[in-house]
Amino acid sequence: MVAEIKPDRIVDARDVLCPGPFWELIKAYSHAGLREVISLYSSDEYDSETRADAPAWIQKTGNRLIAVVDHDGYYEILMEKTKEPKVSS
Repeated sequence: MVAEIKPDRIVDARDVLCPGPFWELIKAYSHAGLREVISLYSSDEYDSETRADAPAWIQKTGNRLIAVVDHDGYYEILMEKTKEPKVSS
């Protein structure tokens, strides 16, 4: 199923230190349209925290976590933007 998903945005942060990949995902999310799929690539070598933090953030914000997939030397987090960010007044 995951192999069939074509992301609209790919964020390659495999060589970025923590918390960079997480912030890159948030930046991509803020520029994405509703129903866009974002794929984040990161690695445990540089950032093991995003593997847990990003799925928690995705669910907390009401968006859809599609999958966390291990690849050779890196992992991929796939999400679908289903909510617009709340704007504080």
